[in-house]
Amino acid sequence: MSLLPLFLKLDGRPGLLVGAGNVALEKIGTLIPTGVRLRVVAPEAVAEIRQLAREGKLEWIQREFDIEDLDGNLVVIAATDNPEVNAIVYREAGVRGILCNSVDDPPHCDFYFGSVVRRGDLQIAISTAGESPAVAQHLRREIDEQLPNDLGPWLKEIGEVRREILASLPRGEARKALLHQLAERKFLNSGAPFSGSGSIEEGMVYLVGAGPGDPDFLTVKAQRLIQSADVILHDDLVPQAILALARPNADIVNVGKRCGIKNITQEEINALMVEHALRGSSVVRLKSGDPLIFGRAAEEMSSLSEAGVAFEVVPGITAAFAAAAAIPCSLTDRASASNVIFSTGHHAKSHNLSPMPELEDATRVVYMPGRDLTLLALEWLQEGLPPEFPCAIVSHAAQPDQRVVHTTLGELGDVEATQAPSLLIAGWAVQKSVESLSRTANDVSIPA
Repeated sequence: MSLLPLFLKLDGRPGLLVGAGNVALEKIGTLIPTGVRLRVVAPEAVAEIRQLAREGKLEWIQREFDIEDLDGNLVVIAATDNPEVNAIVYREAGVRGILCNSVDDPPHCDFYFGSVVRRGDLQIAISTAGESPAVAQHLRREIDEQLPNDLGPWLKEIGEVRREILASLPRGEARKALLHQLAERKFLNSGAPFSGSGSIEEGMVYLVGAGPGDPDFLTVKAQRLIQSADVILHDDLVPQAILALARPNADIVNVGKRCGIKNITQEEINALMVEHALRGSSVVRLKSGDPLIFGRAAEEMSSLSEAGVAFEVVPGITAAFAAAAAIPCSLTDRASASNVIFSTGHHAKSHNLSPMPELEDATRVVYMPGRDLTLLALEWLQEGLPPEFPCAIVSHAAQPDQRVVHTTLGELGDVEATQAPSLLIAGWAVQKSVESLSRTANDVSIPA
């Protein structure tokens, strides 16, 4: 079969996805970055798709598919678990001259989703015409390992210079030669793939820190591993913007919990990591923040070791550092804090710290402090901390809806609950920022 490779502009144009399960979610991660006006039709939807609909990133129509849903769309994807429905979608789309992809059903596809290597605006798409997506994935990984990480920014600079040349020089061989000279550089790294520097190995588990949520805060190595993994087992707090970096055919599974509600036990997470690795898959266990800070990494590493599965830990930016930057304050300000105490909301109480004056000579960082801070504030006051002890609550640190609330220990119990995930920073190191910051839309100061 001879296919015509195309890079299709979908920004602002209508597309339809029939189905709203995990298979559909995988395709959504590929489609949303294109800017397509995506409608999803399905009677039920997984939680991630419901959230994307609430955020306005797609429209979810909660009902069974109707043939008229096809009208007016540029592309259609059939991703239900019912082959008969998928076949109807494909047949009726063809009648209307609409390109359709029926997931995992090559005979009923007018186009295929390629396995893509990305460096900014540079995209290299690989297709096997549906014969073996696994071959495309392996080839994509090999290319990805050899492409320099700076190609995206470099290409953007080249584009700006190119536009200047096109505007200032007339057509001709001289201009053509200059443009080709401008594009000359070495693109592929020679030699064998470099294990341990961002490439990924089969049958290996990587405990990767996703940072506080902003994709720009990912380490280079974390990004490369996410883009290369066969399987991604991610925390609930890892946002879609980071999951969208995964290759189109990656198996992406939410293994997180929110507000104490578990969809899966820790033992089941451990078993999933071992199972996929023993099958020869490359597995990224993607944790928000840093995997070694309140991330149950000890249990997962122990489980992997007992099963004889090789693993590697890839650090990430923990939420405390992103929250401190949001305030902004130095957690170890030389004038006020010679110690930093990290704890969770449960363990922040009854620290049994030494008495004054050392009691105040620390910045306290409390992960998951909870919505009601009254008890925590009371226990800290009983320990001997003064009511004027500075506090800051940071919600959604380093994300577009980030919010910082400044208060004091004496007023902490009266603060209106912030949206989870949030983090509490308390200490005299916060004081300088309180004095320098003025009220803004994202910063509410509560006087003592």
